[in-house]
Amino acid sequence: MLIGCRRRGRQSTRLKVALMLLVFICQFVHVLSEKSPSALTVVESPEASLEGEEDAHVEEGDSEDLDVFHPTDKWKTLKPGHGVPRGSQVRLNLQTGQREVKLGEHQTLKYQIDGQRQGKENTQGPSVSAVELKKALKNIKEGVDPKTSDKEETEALRAQFHTMDELKKDMVRLDMLMESDFQIMSRLVSQFNSSNATVEEKVKALHDLEYLVHQVDNAHNLASRGGLKLVVDALNSTDYRLQESASFVLGSALSSNPVVQVEAVESGTLQKLLMLLATPRPMSVKKRALFALACLLRHCPFAQSHFLKLGGLQVLGDIFRASGGGAVRVRIVTILYDMINEKELISQTGLDPIPDASHNERLRQYAQVSLQPLLAEQGWCSLVPELLASPEHDWKEKALRTILAMMPHCQTQYRKDYALSSSLSALQEQYQELVLTEQVLGDEDGYFGEILALLETVVLKLKQV
Repeated sequence: MLIGCRRRGRQSTRLKVALMLLVFICQFVHVLSEKSPSALTVVESPEASLEGEEDAHVEEGDSEDLDVFHPTDKWKTLKPGHGVPRGSQVRLNLQTGQREVKLGEHQTLKYQIDGQRQGKENTQGPSVSAVELKKALKNIKEGVDPKTSDKEETEALRAQFHTMDELKKDMVRLDMLMESDFQIMSRLVSQFNSSNATVEEKVKALHDLEYLVHQVDNAHNLASRGGLKLVVDALNSTDYRLQESASFVLGSALSSNPVVQVEAVESGTLQKLLMLLATPRPMSVKKRALFALACLLRHCPFAQSHFLKLGGLQVLGDIFRASGGGAVRVRIVTILYDMINEKELISQTGLDPIPDASHNERLRQYAQVSLQPLLAEQGWCSLVPELLASPEHDWKEKALRTILAMMPHCQTQYRKDYALSSSLSALQEQYQELVLTEQVLGDEDGYFGEILALLETVVLKLKQV
């Protein structure tokens, strides 16, 4: 009986101890659950050994296939296949069954210090892949010095490019080799003036020179350095090729260049051009001479006045009558129309209430150019209408415009010219049909309509008293 009581006492004592342990464990778990929403099971120590570090941040599988996980100061779930950086804390969440990671204490301190620069540790630092790491380790084992290899690569790269000093020297050398327009013209003039140069070489020099003198400054330099006189003298050459090329250079240099125009007139260029036109020459030479003459007379009343005094109208009239080609006739009529139109326009501009001094001087010079009376005296009132028989619409247009410009001094003669009246009537019928064709095609304001308007204006002017 006593033995049975002792046994029951021992069992009661064991039961009490078990209950106390159970209560202690529950309290311990309750305390841990208050500190964190999940149970903490594993904490990685910062002082872990190298082997432990490798185990902490290498998952199962090949290390080359792992992605680096970037922890923060908060617990984050670690996905399979991610490696854990050294010094991070790892735990197993008993509620979810997943591992979680956050920064260790020393990493958190470094994050707080460096956070103002990067935001987190090494987020933008240079990364090294596993392949590059293996290659570097292999070089170390084989005794390859990475500094020597980098130096060789740098030298090879440097050999492909030039330094700034080398580039500056190259630029200076190129600048010395590159000729300016003035230097090129000086060389061409010397080549043209050389007694040893052949005709072909002189023609080539003139051709190259013509390209340069289109610029106003280059033409000024040619005149100021005596090159223009050499070109003008070439008009007297016995070789027609030199005459043609020299006339071409003159025309380009004189075009819209008042300074060169005045110098050319003073150096006798007009006389030599008129001599080329008045004497038997190939048609190609006369065309170039007409080009140079037109450029010399355009917008230059000083040259126009000398042209009339030298009998230029008579020379052009002889060419017009003798020429069998319409192209030369059209050029001559265009020169006359430009001269008449310029004076008319400058006279209309003279009505400006505040003209400047240069404008007054131009008015005075144009007043000395008495072109219209000479045109009527030398028979141009009957010569210009001959172009109306041309098959070219452009030539007819220029003839009609010149007839209108000459109307104040040729009106009486035009009225007596029955051939002109019949020609105008026939042209009106022709262009009325052409205008209808344009309108059918949808062109209300076509080119033929402009010519028809010119014809009607000429007819109307002839009927006016």
